[in-house]
Amino acid sequence: MMGRLIVDGLNRYDERPCLFLGDTVASYREVRERTSQFISALASKGVTKGSSVAVLSANRPEVLYNMAAMMVSGCRGTPLHPLGSLDDHAYVMNDAKIETLVFDPTYFGDHVLALKERVPTLKNLMAFGPLDGADDYPALADTFEPKPLVAAHVDPDEISALVYTGGTTGNPKGVMAAARSAAYMTMIQMCEWEFPDEIRMLVATPLSHAAAAVFVPTLLKGGAMYAMAGFSPDEFFGMIEKHKITCTFLVPVMIYVLLDSPLADTADISSLETIVYGASAMSPTRLAEGIEKWGKIFFQCYGQSEAPMVLTHLKKEDHDLSRPGRLSSCGKPAPWSRLALLDYDNNEVAPGESGEICVQGPLVMGGYHNLPEATEEALAGGWLHTGDVGRFDEDGFLYIVDRKKDMIITGGFNVFPREIEDVIATHPAVAQVAVVGVPDDTWGEAVKAVVVPRPGETVDVDEVVAMVKKAKGSVQAPKSVDIVESIPLSALGKPDKKALRAQFWGDQERRVN
Repeated sequence: MMGRLIVDGLNRYDERPCLFLGDTVASYREVRERTSQFISALASKGVTKGSSVAVLSANRPEVLYNMAAMMVSGCRGTPLHPLGSLDDHAYVMNDAKIETLVFDPTYFGDHVLALKERVPTLKNLMAFGPLDGADDYPALADTFEPKPLVAAHVDPDEISALVYTGGTTGNPKGVMAAARSAAYMTMIQMCEWEFPDEIRMLVATPLSHAAAAVFVPTLLKGGAMYAMAGFSPDEFFGMIEKHKITCTFLVPVMIYVLLDSPLADTADISSLETIVYGASAMSPTRLAEGIEKWGKIFFQCYGQSEAPMVLTHLKKEDHDLSRPGRLSSCGKPAPWSRLALLDYDNNEVAPGESGEICVQGPLVMGGYHNLPEATEEALAGGWLHTGDVGRFDEDGFLYIVDRKKDMIITGGFNVFPREIEDVIATHPAVAQVAVVGVPDDTWGEAVKAVVVPRPGETVDVDEVVAMVKKAKGSVQAPKSVDIVESIPLSALGKPDKKALRAQFWGDQERRVN
């Protein structure tokens, strides 16, 4: 499905620019031909329709060629988070039974060689360059002549990707994304997203993750992708000025960094028509600041791995400074999905009341890989239960007011407290620990660990942060650690996360940031 869309998009043009990344400038023809060569390279290693492939890389042109090759071939893809730990990557690859790992040897060479020892299903290491013990993927691709692209047939309900998200049980959960989900997401983007007439898309996020979602719409509209190797305000504003960028996708923390840069007032970004933002709630105050500075060019999308990116939209015209309360909304539900607010019995709540945001439709995942109980809970009653609590206003705009799950969204990344608590609990001086998200002006929500020491013991805060960073990665590492005498308990004697969070969120109406 997505493979056919990529083929259609790449076949529309020849010499029109398609990709700019570093020193690489590639036309539609060159991307098409390179995609064909990458498909042949994959096939030579036995990687075809249904093959399980993981990708771990920084932004570079080969990521895009490989992405297109995998989709056209019908591979089952699993992106690995570039900031993830060795343990998490090994768990994901073993759970997904990954046979082929495509990776960037510049940053992840030693990491991948360590993974090879821990993942018995792994047959192929395909590096974007030379590395002992791995195939040089681009060099292998060079040995094949380009051929016309032909997309593998993929049924709508076939699982085209396993996307891992944090888990309440301590391990990531594999979201089984059906082929129909990505295809419908693209269709909704083409209909609902307010793209400029001429798309010059600046990609500041990892190509292997959220940025991949804008690739196909950009192709189908004849646009060009401009990818940053890494995010910095200087390079971001510089690329807008140099290339007359018209559109970009950002997470809120990136927007905050840009607003705080001296270049926010001096750079010429008059070409920029659309800033799509999402992945976490945005501060209404900072959003208003952005509108005042750059105009009504903001467009919000809301979704999650289980039903990606296009559940609701807050369009440009609704970013209205005369109605500041609306800047807290995530917009109105998009077509082709049914969205409702349900109570604990799966009944719709009365107008104006809060309920869990639940979804039906073709965007919804097929379930969690090898987790039947978690799947049954998430899809209870024929609805996807998002875990977000929302309310509608009288005009049909949705507001996320709380989170039913313990999940924290910090800087656009999902963090599950249980994973962090399990690490901190191994510290010999820790008696109890609870992890919650607290308001933060920069990250939206910051990870806070609340720790009760064992009698007579002292807990070294820096040591706690370091052990989480080593075990889980920098995103999960607490921004702060509070040492306390006790943690509030529920009537059942469990840590009362609601009461604990209330200490930090106070009387704020919206307990997400």
